[in-house]
Amino acid sequence: MSLSTEEVKKIALLARLAISDKEAQQYSDSLSEIFDLVAQMNAVDTSDILPMAHPQDISQRLREDVVTADNQREKFQAIAPSTEEGLYLVPKVLE
Repeated sequence: MSLSTEEVKKIALLARLAISDKEAQQYSDSLSEIFDLVAQMNAVDTSDILPMAHPQDISQRLREDVVTADNQREKFQAIAPSTEEGLYLVPKVLE
């Protein structure tokens, strides 16, 4: 898969990044190489390979799930700038 400089510029605009034409070309080339590598990796047949969570065949030692700290919600909300019905109120960041 190839990524054009126009697509890179559109992505940069959406991410609110300022890039020059030269940088757009460099990013286009680099990202296209990454996409080609991903395509190569996707082409490999892994149907008879078992998924692994760890390279060694070991299991995790798990601890018992117990509560170790007290609920201090009221204490933390008392010093918060703004709360309502147990929730923290924050300024709107997206329109």
